[in-house]
Amino acid sequence: MPESQIKTIFVVDDESIIASTLAMILNASGYRAASSTSAEEAIKAAELDAPDLLLTDVSMPGMNGIELAILFNSHCPTCKVLLFSGALSTAGLLENAKQLGYNFKILAKPIHPRDMLAAVGGC
Repeated sequence: MPESQIKTIFVVDDESIIASTLAMILNASGYRAASSTSAEEAIKAAELDAPDLLLTDVSMPGMNGIELAILFNSHCPTCKVLLFSGALSTAGLLENAKQLGYNFKILAKPIHPRDMLAAVGGC
């Protein structure tokens, strides 16, 4: 895949094994992916190199994934967002984001690599 077509992807999950595994799968599939274990870490990384896609867990301590996605949308307007969550409690957070004008796509956790790659490829 030519360098100009490679998407830079930030994977954010407070569970480091999940973040690093998803980034590894994306890297092996031709993307340029980096993992972070907190929203704050992802924000610092974006200041150096804004990603094309943010793939983030919703439920994280501190800033949650939806708050991170909204922040990325305001600072990196061309950055696409995919959320993932294993918690039903995130439905309310998604509804609040919709009321603010954000319509994020969410993937169910655990994410099968095939489903993640299909979703990323569709962005």
